[in-house]
Amino acid sequence: MKTLAVIPCILVLLIASVRAGDSLPSWNDTGPKKAIIAFVEQVTRPDSPAFVPVAKRIATFDNDGTLWAEQPIYFQNYFIFDRIKALAPQHPEWISREPFASVIKGDLKSAVAGGDQAQLEMAIATQSGMTTDEFEKAVTNWIATARHPQTGRLYTGMVYQPMLELLAYLRANGFKTFIVSGGGIDFMRPWSEKVYGIPPEQVIGSSMKTKFELRNGKPVLVGLPELNFIDDNAGKPVGIQSHIGRRPIAAFGNSDGDLQMMQWTDAGSGPRFCLFVHHTDAKREWAYDRKSVNGRFDKALDEARAKGWTVVSMKDDWNVVFVGDKK
Repeated sequence: MKTLAVIPCILVLLIASVRAGDSLPSWNDTGPKKAIIAFVEQVTRPDSPAFVPVAKRIATFDNDGTLWAEQPIYFQNYFIFDRIKALAPQHPEWISREPFASVIKGDLKSAVAGGDQAQLEMAIATQSGMTTDEFEKAVTNWIATARHPQTGRLYTGMVYQPMLELLAYLRANGFKTFIVSGGGIDFMRPWSEKVYGIPPEQVIGSSMKTKFELRNGKPVLVGLPELNFIDDNAGKPVGIQSHIGRRPIAAFGNSDGDLQMMQWTDAGSGPRFCLFVHHTDAKREWAYDRKSVNGRFDKALDEARAKGWTVVSMKDDWNVVFVGDKK
């Protein structure tokens, strides 16, 4: 059975387990789990001086490296690479043009060597001109069958079980959960509800500009070859304010790209909770932090320790990493 089909069943079971009192079974009984439960009880107990009304219980989550894995490169890049290969016959000029030439040759390391600019160029080339419905279909088909080159798993099989439990636990306690990611909003929305229980209107991400037009008399939205918004670093608080209009009381991330979201969350009045996932498990996943190209956790790690934010050691605090794995 495909992982994408299994996950909705897992989400139902998680909600049932939360209601039964087994809130975070894949979390070891260590500091982070205790801190999460203490915070949730503090803000949801009506007689608590730190009680927060349901309408203000906003929790924001980064995606890459926080809800699913991100190594050795971001998963959306694999989607873009596959799109480039599929579209290559229509673009003979790509054979000699970087970074497309490296993708076609299978040299993915060289393809991403150009950094953010090269990745943006590839993303624009593979999305512009498509209608939003066409792009959604392309993502949906890809996410249902594509597999990670190292683990052989479906990408939806590399979602973190403890974070699925956390999402379910928060929602069972009146929280509204949002994705706030540097990844493409149109890439995440087609599958976020099935995988995370987060509907598309609660996904905030980077985006391209679109325009309305009539194609064969049918109204469509078409992607333009122009960046609209980058939802990363300082862009995350901007995206939160633009899309949600409320400051979160809880935020979850894993890298320096999430630091400003944490700072924005922590600066609000009343109880606040900020948590970073620290990738410390080289056996079950990957171990990386300060020097990583993807998910660098350096300045944010220092600030988390200085401010007393919660830092989860994947190795020490999780007894299961990926969805469906056994203890």
